Amino acid sequence: MSPLLHDYLVASAQAAPESTAVVMGAEAMTYAQLDAMSNRIARVLVEAGCRRHDRVCVLADKTPATIAALIGVLKAGAAYVPIDVASPAVRTGRMLEKAEPRAIVVTTETLAHVEDLMALEALPVGAALVGLDTDGDAGRRASLAFGSSDLRQADAEEFSAPSQEDDPAQILFTSGSTGAPKGVVVTHRAAAGFIDWAVPHFGISAQERLSGHPPLYFDLSTFDIYGAMKALAELHLVPPATILPRQLAEFILASGLTQLFCVPSVMAYLVHFDALPEDGFPALRRVLWCGEVLPTPVLIEWMRRVPQASFTNLYGPTETTIASSYHSISEVPADPTQPIPIGTACGGEELLVVDELAQPVPDGKTGELAIGGIGLSPGYWREPSMTARSFVSDPRPGHDGERLYRTGDLASRREDGVFLFLGRTDSQIKSRGYRIELGEIEAAVAALPGVAECAVVGLPTSGFEGTSICCAYVPMPVDELDPVTITNQLRRTLPGYMIPARWQRLSSLPRNSNGKIDRAHLREQFSGTVAGVLTA
Repeated sequence: MSPLLHDYLVASAQAAPESTAVVMGAEAMTYAQLDAMSNRIARVLVEAGCRRHDRVCVLADKTPATIAALIGVLKAGAAYVPIDVASPAVRTGRMLEKAEPRAIVVTTETLAHVEDLMALEALPVGAALVGLDTDGDAGRRASLAFGSSDLRQADAEEFSAPSQEDDPAQILFTSGSTGAPKGVVVTHRAAAGFIDWAVPHFGISAQERLSGHPPLYFDLSTFDIYGAMKALAELHLVPPATILPRQLAEFILASGLTQLFCVPSVMAYLVHFDALPEDGFPALRRVLWCGEVLPTPVLIEWMRRVPQASFTNLYGPTETTIASSYHSISEVPADPTQPIPIGTACGGEELLVVDELAQPVPDGKTGELAIGGIGLSPGYWREPSMTARSFVSDPRPGHDGERLYRTGDLASRREDGVFLFLGRTDSQIKSRGYRIELGEIEAAVAALPGVAECAVVGLPTSGFEGTSICCAYVPMPVDELDPVTITNQLRRTLPGYMIPARWQRLSSLPRNSNGKIDRAHLREQFSGTVAGVLTA
C-alpha cells in the first residue's frame, strides 16, 4: 500500500523532530514544528466544514507556513488546489468556480487579490476564508472565517482524517485549449509512487539540502516537498523575488544546496547571463530538470562548471505525475547539436510510442508517446469528455482494464530502449517551464473589443524562454488597435508568461487551401521579422 503524502512528514517528525525541515531566508521550521502547524491547520479546516474529497484552494505565496497549510489540507482529508497569486482575478475566478472549494487559504499579501475576487463576485458561495497570518482589520475586511489567532489556539497534537491512497491529494490547473484552465487530479498513490522510486534511486539522504524552486502550482514542487520529507532532508524554498540570474546563483551557494531541481529555462538563464561561478557550486551533488527541452550547449556548460554533480533529464506531463522517464548523462556531450534523450521509464511507469489507434509502433518509427502505470491521473476535474479523449483504454492483449495517457508528444524508441522526444502534435508549447495551450491565448485575444480574428503560434528560440509566443491579429475595420493596447488589456485575464512577446497586425490571416489558418506560414513570417512587431 502506498503511503499518504502527509505520512512522510509524520514519520520524519517522529524520527527526528528537531531536524530542520524547511527554510526560507531567516525563517526555518523543524520537522516537529511543521508537523504541529499542519495539525492545527487541519483541525481548523475540519471546523470550517472540510471533509474527505473536499477541495481547499491555497491562495498564498511559497513560505514554510504555506507548506504547512498544504499538508494540513491533506490531514483534513481534502485535496489542495494551489493558485498562482499573480494570475488575474478573472482567471483565478474561473479556477475557483471549477474547484468549488470548501475553504480558501489566504495570507495578508493575498488579501488584495481576494478583494478583487469579491468585486467580481467570483468567490464561491460558502467557501470559508482561512488566514494563515491575518488578524484584526485586514481579517475583518476580507470576512475571514478563521484567522491566525484561531490557528494558534488549535490543538497541535497529531491529527489525520480518514483518507485512502486513491483519494485526490492535489488538483493542479494547467492551461486549457478551450480557453479555460483545466484541473489535473493527482492522487496520493500517483505522487507517492514517484517519490518512493526517486528518493532511493537518486540516493537522497537526510544530510542534504534540496531546492524548492518551482511555484507550488507546478507539479515539480510536489517532489521538492515530499521528496525532502521522505528523505528527512532540508527543503530550501527559493523566494519568488529571486529572479535575477546572479541572485539565484548566490542563493544556491549561500544555501549550500546539494540538489537543484528546476525547469531547463532556469539553467539556460544562468548560462545566458554568465551567472555560473567559475568554480561552480561546490556543494551541489545533483542537478535534475524537467518540463521542457534543455539545449545541449547549456548542459555542456553546466557539466564543465559543476563537474562533481550528476545530471538527469526527467520527462513527464502533469497528467502522469511529476515525471515518467529519466536519462542521466555521465559524460560531457561531445556534440552540442545532439538532443538529450528522455530516457527510460521510472519505476512503476511504462512508455509506449503508438499510432492513431494507440497500437505500439516499431522501434525507430515516430509516433505519439503514451504513458501507463502508477503515475496516471484519474483525469481532468469534472471534465469527463476531455478525460476520455486523453486517457484511453490500453488496447494490448493482457492489459484489460488498464489505461494509457496520450501525451500529444511525438517520440521514437531506439533499439536500446531509450526514448527520444521529437516535438508536439498539437498547439501546446512550453515557455519558461510553463505548459501553455495556445488556444487559451487565442480565446483571450479574440474576446477583446476591436479584434476581428487572431492566431497564436510558438516559435523556438535559443533564449532562456525556450519558445516565443507570437500573435497575429486582424483589427475591426474601424479600429486602430495596437499591440500595446492589446497587451495591457490581456494583463487583466492572462498571467504574464502567457502574453505574446511578438505581434503582427494584418488585414487578414493567411489561410491554406481548405480554408484553415495557415499557421506554418505565420511561423515563417515571424521567423523572418527582426523587430517584435510587423504590420501589414
